[in-house]
Amino acid sequence: MRTFRLALSALVVCVALSACGGQDGGDGTSSPSPTGAQPATSPPNPTPASPSPSPSTRVPDDPVDPTIPDPPLGTKRPGGPTPPPPVGDTTLTGTVAAGVEPNCRLLDGYLLIGGPRDVLAVGAKVSVTGRAQPGMMTTCQQGIPFLVESARRG
Repeated sequence: MRTFRLALSALVVCVALSACGGQDGGDGTSSPSPTGAQPATSPPNPTPASPSPSPSTRVPDDPVDPTIPDPPLGTKRPGGPTPPPPVGDTTLTGTVAAGVEPNCRLLDGYLLIGGPRDVLAVGAKVSVTGRAQPGMMTTCQQGIPFLVESARRG
């Protein structure tokens, strides 16, 4: 009896899924769709497929809107990449904030890794010295990882 119920429920699930898969979501009328490949009827093009660019051909920098002119040399476009954080010892000063994940502490956009937790309490005004590690993987969802070498209340 148990096998019969299992087979019956599997059959019901298969019927329900096949009924859902057969619906096209249209208005009940269907239009014929082509099946198979159609033969090529035009002769091959004797000209090269990709012409070599001439010196006057300009490739736009913005693929979304090629009508936007390039900015003058020496200026940055808004929304571009941000410069990497400094790689040497850096001192950050400010108020420690809580991150999204538990035990994640943030200071001025940096994720504080290590250091004395009693000094780096949420809401504490601190001065922290250490190094930014932008390539480090963490479980926290915010901030650039910053390895704390020393921390003091400030």
